Amino acid sequence: MAKLKKWLGYGLVAFVAFYLLTQPESAAGVIQTGLNGLMGAADSLSRFVNALAV
Repeated sequence: MAKLKKWLGYGLVAFVAFYLLTQPESAAGVIQTGLNGLMGAADSLSRFVNALAV
């Protein structure tokens, strides 16, 4: 089972590297979308905490 996880990890890294090298604009868009989602979640969390503090 450990070997399977190890090989799946290698496969995932290889896929990500291939994707980044073959489609850099698309990969940048995916990363930007993910970061925008994280920023939105952090903003929502900070508003929630501020509402509790008031």
